[in-house]
Amino acid sequence: MLCSLMDGRARTSTELSVIAEVSPSTASVHLTRLKEQELVKVLAQGKHRYYSLDDDRVAATLESLMVLAGTRSKPFVPNTPTHLRWARTCYDHMAGEVAVALHDRILKNKWVSQKKRHDGAYELTEVGTRALAAHGIEMDTTNFTRRRIACACLDWSERRPHLGGALGAALLRSALQHKWFLKDLDSRVLRVTKRGEREFLGRLGLQVGA
Repeated sequence: MLCSLMDGRARTSTELSVIAEVSPSTASVHLTRLKEQELVKVLAQGKHRYYSLDDDRVAATLESLMVLAGTRSKPFVPNTPTHLRWARTCYDHMAGEVAVALHDRILKNKWVSQKKRHDGAYELTEVGTRALAAHGIEMDTTNFTRRRIACACLDWSERRPHLGGALGAALLRSALQHKWFLKDLDSRVLRVTKRGEREFLGRLGLQVGA
């Protein structure tokens, strides 16, 4: 189960029980012990509980053990419909492969920083404030009392975080207003335009062509 989490994605206890070829109850017992030993962490989202490695130190230790054992972890195989995997809406923000890549780039560019408490919340940095303003997105952080400015939202198909919160919603609104994405009328699918491809590549260095 731990090896299957080495790809950075999160999985449910049911999925992990299938991977480990044990009963769901047995997997649950093991996951409880692994959590107590701070080897895994759990995120409750909706009616599901997703497990992932606790931090990169656990991953590094497992990597070393797998080298010694001469084994390799199995790749993650999503069962999400193909047309939803690339880009879609998640309530009022972006989800899918593009959104996960965008989340990673925003963190790398230091537009947001992780808060000390481990609840997936982010703070907008001065660098991020200036960068967003340059893109025509103004974020007045003093007005947010009930909703988080930005947070990591576990992606349904990728099982890695995309960007949620007020910032995630603002980025989607901006992308739709500037016609970088077009929404399907009868589904959550987002389709990138040629302008969107150029803007994501030029502004963020992201290749978003499906």
